[in-house]
Amino acid sequence: LRVTAPMMVMSGTGINDDLNSIERPVRFPVKGMDDKPAEVVHSLAKWKREALCRYSFPLYEGIYTDMKAIRKDEEVDEIHSLFVEQYDWEKVIAKEDRKIEYLKSTVSSIYKALRDTDIELKTKYKFLGHDLPKKVYFITSQELEDMYPNKTAKEREYLIAKEKGAV
Repeated sequence: LRVTAPMMVMSGTGINDDLNSIERPVRFPVKGMDDKPAEVVHSLAKWKREALCRYSFPLYEGIYTDMKAIRKDEEVDEIHSLFVEQYDWEKVIAKEDRKIEYLKSTVSSIYKALRDTDIELKTKYKFLGHDLPKKVYFITSQELEDMYPNKTAKEREYLIAKEKGAV
């Protein structure tokens, strides 16, 4: 089900995930509510789970959503910005599915949908290039560090993505 994420939430509700405990949310008083502060949402993690619970989603169903946020403490570089636009999803799963195998299966099915879409687009638009690999490759951070012990995390990610195509 498509659900629009809130742009802001009231401070102190616990809904706004603090990411890494360093980022401070953009906060402002709300007129007419005794000037209680609200804050711009900067992560959907807690909000998505709260929405699934509040609306009693059944097992294996869920939501997809988008979020626009301002992260005023972000270190801006080629992949990070003060303005964030994030698309996200969450579904209810059984406790026994909270395993790596289930996660890999879910990621593989999402990747297959992306790859099928890519193939469809290339059939229609012949000028599109670069084929996605048939399967997504899985590796742990530790395995990756063991492969490239003298590289930074970004360098390791670049090297494995270049080698495997989809990680």
